[in-house]
Amino acid sequence: MRRRLITFLLALVGIGASIAAVLFVLDYLSDPPTASCNAPPAEFGQATTVLTHQEVLVQYTCEGAVQAGTLYLPSKPGPHPAVIWIHGAGPERRLGYAGALASLVDAGVAVYSYDKRGVGESQGSCCPGDNGHFNLLSADIAGAVAALASIPDVRKDEIGLIGASQAGWIAPKAAAMSGKVAFIALASSTPVTERLTNLYERLARGDEGQLSREEISRRLASAVPETTALLNQLKNEGKSIEIVTFAGAGHGLLDVPPSAADAPRTLVSWVVQRVHV
Repeated sequence: MRRRLITFLLALVGIGASIAAVLFVLDYLSDPPTASCNAPPAEFGQATTVLTHQEVLVQYTCEGAVQAGTLYLPSKPGPHPAVIWIHGAGPERRLGYAGALASLVDAGVAVYSYDKRGVGESQGSCCPGDNGHFNLLSADIAGAVAALASIPDVRKDEIGLIGASQAGWIAPKAAAMSGKVAFIALASSTPVTERLTNLYERLARGDEGQLSREEISRRLASAVPETTALLNQLKNEGKSIEIVTFAGAGHGLLDVPPSAADAPRTLVSWVVQRVHV
């Protein structure tokens, strides 16, 4: 009986390994580490004047899926510096003309906002980033940089990335893929890993689940330094980094309305100081 039980357990272990292998392959195929989009075929609609700005519909193809969005242009002649808004988690559509986006355009900076992959008019499967997979989402942003750099209305040397929350894992990867990103400005994001961030969130919410509070604390203590320490370390290495803290604010620093009244103005001012408008 014991021998049969041991054999049965070994068989279960083998099945578990096979399932794990299958899941790994599925993850690999759904978000391939080789994803890239540095020269996508792109189409631009006719510019439409809307009150104080212009809007251009944009489509480009990354990894077999058409991505769609809107480029908001200042009314005066270009070329203009530009930023690409990167979404946080969830099935997000392109932003409307409001908040920090409108303020940037009014200040002379073009803004591109898109339907996230698999959402709205963009093809593909939605939201791999919500499961910690950022290859395709980063490739989509690199594709957007290349698409904007191909039109005369945008300054090719002044295309930046802005966003919030999950954008903190996408923007740096996209910038590395592209090699043409002039700057990055992020709100409510972090340079620590997605897995480590989840531990922080679980500890803060008090829903430890299968991990005890003590175990989460132990894992956090043995991990890399926290966000501000990592950024200060990069500053000490000569990187150009600026950190702004808004006391008492919530996660939605760039929401409409924002969780800190000065946050959108701070972002706009920071961008405008680094470009030619």
